[in-house]
Amino acid sequence: MKLLNRSAFVVLPKQPFAEWTNALNVDADGLHQELSLEEQRKEGTVYLIDEVANEADFISALSASWMKIFQNELSAWDELGDHWPHELSFERFQEWFDVHHQIIALDLSEQPLMLAALDEY
Repeated sequence: MKLLNRSAFVVLPKQPFAEWTNALNVDADGLHQELSLEEQRKEGTVYLIDEVANEADFISALSASWMKIFQNELSAWDELGDHWPHELSFERFQEWFDVHHQIIALDLSEQPLMLAALDEY
């Protein structure tokens, strides 16, 4: 087990996000399936951030990264952004997602970490 010098946000969808995803057209590949809120909340997305020590640090980190998180969550369902909401505000982000913070991140894997840069928005 390895202690990572990271903290994390766990992001879970709320009902407005589930409604948005379910309003998207189901594609021929079946990738955009209608899922209940409960089904969507079974898996959250974990976002590693610089290691923090207190609540104020989490607030600061979320203030700096909410837009990237929002865009990543939207692009998982609509990669081209054709059906994204017109306004991507922090208020909408808070309406669409629960964000839980974790101070400590541990790596239980014996495999080395793989780093793959994703496209920036």
